[in-house]
Amino acid sequence: MMETLTHQEEIRNILDTLKINELNPAYSTGLAWGSLNQAYTKKVYSPTDSSFIGSVCMATPTDYEEVVGKAKQAFEVWKRVPAPKRGEIVRQIGDKLRTYKTPLGKLVSYEMGKIYQEGLGEVQEMIDICDFAVGLARQLYGSTMHSERSEHRMYDQYHPLGIVGVISAFNFPVAVWAWNAMLAAVCGDVTIWKPSEKTPLCAVACQHIVGEVLKENNLPEGIFNIIIGDAEIGKLMAHDKRMPLISATGSTRMGKQVGKAVGERLGRSLLELGGNNAIIITENADLEMAIRATVFGAVGTCGQRCTTTRRLIIHENRYEEVKQRLLSIYPKLPIGNPLNEGILVGPLIDKDAVNNFSNALQNVQKEGGKLLIGGEVLNGEHYANGCYVSPAIVEAENHYEMVQEETFAPILYLIRYSGDVQNAIDIQNDVKQGLSSAIFSTNMLETEKFLAHWGSDCGIANVNIGTSGAEIGGAFGGEKETGGGRESGSDAWKVYMRRQTNTINYGTSLPLAQGIKFDV
Repeated sequence: MMETLTHQEEIRNILDTLKINELNPAYSTGLAWGSLNQAYTKKVYSPTDSSFIGSVCMATPTDYEEVVGKAKQAFEVWKRVPAPKRGEIVRQIGDKLRTYKTPLGKLVSYEMGKIYQEGLGEVQEMIDICDFAVGLARQLYGSTMHSERSEHRMYDQYHPLGIVGVISAFNFPVAVWAWNAMLAAVCGDVTIWKPSEKTPLCAVACQHIVGEVLKENNLPEGIFNIIIGDAEIGKLMAHDKRMPLISATGSTRMGKQVGKAVGERLGRSLLELGGNNAIIITENADLEMAIRATVFGAVGTCGQRCTTTRRLIIHENRYEEVKQRLLSIYPKLPIGNPLNEGILVGPLIDKDAVNNFSNALQNVQKEGGKLLIGGEVLNGEHYANGCYVSPAIVEAENHYEMVQEETFAPILYLIRYSGDVQNAIDIQNDVKQGLSSAIFSTNMLETEKFLAHWGSDCGIANVNIGTSGAEIGGAFGGEKETGGGRESGSDAWKVYMRRQTNTINYGTSLPLAQGIKFDV
């Protein structure tokens, strides 16, 4: 009879498979391409059961300079590689990710806390963006323009920027890096990645995976770099003129600090910040679809997606029906270890997140909100000392202070509206954030108003699907305090390149634009 491995034993095997343990038998790792002279180490615990996974060496400013130096050297080589050949390297990375999809997906699940299916989905996002980038490598198009001067030709073209700094958040510990790094790579840039301190092992695993491909192709290690450090390392990146672009994902507070620092040196910033996303359910909605999308949007990743559904704006004629349907579903949600089969809700990332969840519920009730279900901190043997809570539903008003803020936890606010769909759209837009939005309606007049320029003010506006679960083919990002950045698909690649306009005179005279005469 085959012996069943414990989760801890399985994770140890995964760490070995992903080569995370090869630097130190005590499960310590550091900069993949930097020195190992770090000042201190940080222990990493799983939110699923509070078990110690490993420790990472935290970088010093000296380590930072070493990594930047290697990235600069690698850029001089990489920018001269033809774009389709850069795409071939990215294709090989995608193939490696396919090979490592299962162990990497499990590590994402165990270190971050999202359920295993979501962990696999995140790795699939990495594979998808690799496939997208490979095709893009032959489509970095410029435009040709007709000159007003005879025997002149005009066009624009795109060139690599240089070093792209990527600062990522814990909730998507690998996918968001890949969105940036794979597009930057085919554009001819090199990247320096500062992952979240809460999920560093996933980053080390990715670095080993891309490192294998670089080694197999005799390419410099510094094309892809990681640096594991605290907020001070992030500040160094934001102020560093050697990084023309900083892509930062995280809270609005963090984004404002990064944007200010980068702006003061006239650099570029790509900001993907907070969301306060709403689904509108009109009286013409298909409730079967609407309820399913709402539950996944509200409790998926335990409410820790930037696209999580936080507000449900329901027409008064459907309000009670929707509320009762949700109240019948929430008690049945399977909560527990995200690696266990059948679990739909894993833990929050840490105890601080649990406290924020509880405090938000207390505060919204003080404002007048009514807690309908959930809100408990779950303890006991079944939850193995993890960071588990029961998703909450609260009746509230949109103007409440807590409803206006993004709480990174599974709290769904029910908001009633009456009259025309424009009233619901106005409620949806009346928050500081502008990431994702959705409407459920079978009435084309309602859905077209939602998509019109006076409709949703978000970067993502969906019809009859939820706020969460974007495909990589579309540009991802939002407006207002979400930061205005766009990553992933469509023409988001342009942010990773500098644009140049070229004019060629193939005649023997020198006419000036606008007909200016200047004879000497």
